[in-house]
Amino acid sequence: MSRRAVVIGAGLAGMLAAAALSTAVDEVVVLERDDLPDGPDHRRGVPQGRHAHLLMAGGLAAMDDLVPGLDMRARLLAAGAREIPLASGMLALSPEGWLRRWRREGPHMITCSRALLDWAVRRAVLDHTTGVTVRKADVRGPAGDARRVTGVRIAAGDGEADLDADLVVDASGRGSRLPHWLRGLGVPAVRERTVDAGLVNATRVYRMPEGAERFPLTIVQADPHAGRPGRSGMVLPIEDGRWMVSLAGTRGGEPPADPDGFLQYTLDLPDPIVGRLISGAEPLTDVHVSRSTSNVRRYVERARQWPERFVVLGDALATFNPAYGQGMSVAALGARVLGREVRRGGVDVPGLARRVQRGAARPVDAAWAMAVSQDVRYPEARGGRPNAADHLVAAYTRRLTRTATGSYPAAAALWDVTSLRTGPGRLLRPDTLLATLGGPALPPAAEPPLTPGEREVLRGLDRVGG
Repeated sequence: MSRRAVVIGAGLAGMLAAAALSTAVDEVVVLERDDLPDGPDHRRGVPQGRHAHLLMAGGLAAMDDLVPGLDMRARLLAAGAREIPLASGMLALSPEGWLRRWRREGPHMITCSRALLDWAVRRAVLDHTTGVTVRKADVRGPAGDARRVTGVRIAAGDGEADLDADLVVDASGRGSRLPHWLRGLGVPAVRERTVDAGLVNATRVYRMPEGAERFPLTIVQADPHAGRPGRSGMVLPIEDGRWMVSLAGTRGGEPPADPDGFLQYTLDLPDPIVGRLISGAEPLTDVHVSRSTSNVRRYVERARQWPERFVVLGDALATFNPAYGQGMSVAALGARVLGREVRRGGVDVPGLARRVQRGAARPVDAAWAMAVSQDVRYPEARGGRPNAADHLVAAYTRRLTRTATGSYPAAAALWDVTSLRTGPGRLLRPDTLLATLGGPALPPAAEPPLTPGEREVLRGLDRVGG
């Protein structure tokens, strides 16, 4: 008998979920409300699509696991994405000072536009799996009851029609109607938490200046401990010889949408290097602003009652402040959990959905703790205040970050965790604890750790005399 899985949403999480299911069923139907572009173009259903996105090493590894024989790194690089070694290819001003650059091996991350990444993943899944199709449809909700989901209801003319399925995955993103759908199934409400620092993103794309092709990714991070709104800025190399410049500010420190105000905001950051770089670069777009940046967590894994054959992944499960760059990798890790479970027992084994949700919660927990422990500290943040455990974690993290400004072992631990290669336990290993207690081995860097050639590039671009 033919087996079918239905995935709601053709974004990154949905396509990776489809890949995970493709070896366990005969047919995977991905239902998408939006018209999908034929190439790497932005689409309406991804509100954060025009802002900076980072694909961490842990997420990239999960993607490769989902589609056997596919080298996603090579595919993305061939499409124009950039690969950034965290140890040497990133220029970062943390709240504790400039992070040094080390000529050592470590995790890499991929940078490109979200439009390119979504398109490349969608094409990779469709080209390298069997039985996966994408269909335009308006999903009204899962069919079934509190005990078991049997398919989905979709709009059909003036009414609705059911599409039967042996497994349904909600990967419909930030706009998921999961609470409404659960009520329709008769499932008790799932606990949900929102932490909103009021973050606003403002992004503009520039032509990468000649000679700046190898200039490091540059970021000035926000300081959650300063008692004032957080402000940050990033210059991100992306495909087609462009820089994506993304600013972010929490409630009371939002970046403006006008070009002059955009530049001035960069110059008013704790270090003006972002503004100095772009002051001599050619803008290619207007400033795009987005406000859908709150952290939202649905504790599906803790639900007292959950229907069989219904799984929630990606932003439908948890969304994060995009400043931390972990949402896409968390979605990939969740899809890998789904793939592992269906390979082990098939899509109709009892308890599958529960096991997937518990497994997917682990990377969510790690990213949530990182984002929320910072965001609750900003003035006028909504959704809770730091508790005793938060204060303890913050104190240790600050000391670790301060140590990382002049200690390779501490920096390596931070990179391993933020890239989602390892869990937070990496920060409590004896070698990391000893390094943190000992403090930085090198004195603080008084200025950005640039090479002579990079300093020449910066001087050539600087039109503001920073």
